[in-house]
Amino acid sequence: MIKTVFFFMAALMILQLPAAERYRMEFCGKRTRLFEKNKEITFADCLTEQMSRRGESQLRDLVKQAYQGAYGAGHAVINKEQAWRYFCREFSGVTPEEKAELFEIISPDYCRVNLAKWKAEKLPGKWLFNMFYASTEILPDSEKLFQQYLENITECFPQFSTELAVFLRHYRGGAVHHSLKYRQFYHPSYRIVSTRFLTVIPVLKAAAKLSGNGVKVIAIDGRAASGKTTAAKLLAEILETGVIHMDDFFLPQDLRTAARLAEAGGNVHYERFKLEVLPDLRKESGLSYWKFDCSKNAPGELREIGAAKWRIVEGAYSLHPEFGNYADLKVFFDIAPAEQVKRIRKRNGEKKMQIFLSRWIPLEEYYIKQTALKKRVDIILGGEY
Repeated sequence: MIKTVFFFMAALMILQLPAAERYRMEFCGKRTRLFEKNKEITFADCLTEQMSRRGESQLRDLVKQAYQGAYGAGHAVINKEQAWRYFCREFSGVTPEEKAELFEIISPDYCRVNLAKWKAEKLPGKWLFNMFYASTEILPDSEKLFQQYLENITECFPQFSTELAVFLRHYRGGAVHHSLKYRQFYHPSYRIVSTRFLTVIPVLKAAAKLSGNGVKVIAIDGRAASGKTTAAKLLAEILETGVIHMDDFFLPQDLRTAARLAEAGGNVHYERFKLEVLPDLRKESGLSYWKFDCSKNAPGELREIGAAKWRIVEGAYSLHPEFGNYADLKVFFDIAPAEQVKRIRKRNGEKKMQIFLSRWIPLEEYYIKQTALKKRVDIILGGEY
């Protein structure tokens, strides 16, 4: 059962990431379905692509890809601090490679991120480590998927059938090392990362270029069901911070006058955001504000945003003109109308989808148009599929 759906097809105003923008995704529980245009990418596709690019790959390297493609990076981390020290040693010794590719897709769920290219992009090593560490959960179906991927090897490359049978007779489980030939030819230096993190790499590239000291603020605005919340969660894991949600500033019923809703962006309690969030947003020690409680039609429990060097504000109206130019990096998530309806129906059901269509989306569209939102941002992600 698909629990959450997030399709990604980047169309950037300022940044370009040609490799990542080829893909869109469906989140199926904790697994990911990956598409290029209208074709679903399977592990078999990843195998054949890898062999076409890495022609010196041996059977052992294909088995390693199958293992990593099913299990991710979980086998590589016993202790987080130890893994971090090992990463620092390797990353410090890597020579930046401008011409290298940033990542290679090895399965619908995982990719290999090249340390040399990451370094050439001047992206902080800690961010890559955080992506890697967040990708280490071993899922219950990993062994079943691994066995399926092993079958894919012989389906794609029948010449390896006998050699694979021999290999498996001696294989006792666990991670597999690259072959000596592969290491000699390709000098692999990478980390396994969930493909879901590809969606926020353009934001990370822009964030890494921000100058100056102090807390930096990223604001993510955009259309309903365009992936704002998902992106904010991923960025929060990488940047080690909390997320301020605009849904926590729902407009109380007593303020929902005709005059208020006629305002561009009137459908948010911007007065409370200005009072509770903006004054403390750049305090490294953290901040707190009151979440809106729909059952009480009033602010409810206190949300604490801990100490961090980054702040993420997420949700429609997060770049409301009332807030001024408070964000260092402004991101807009776009979505085609038909895809928007499809996602909202799947996420919220038919009845609530009709409410979105008749009430919430028209208010958002009016705000986007009247405030020239797409012209005020630094990055636009999403769009037509």
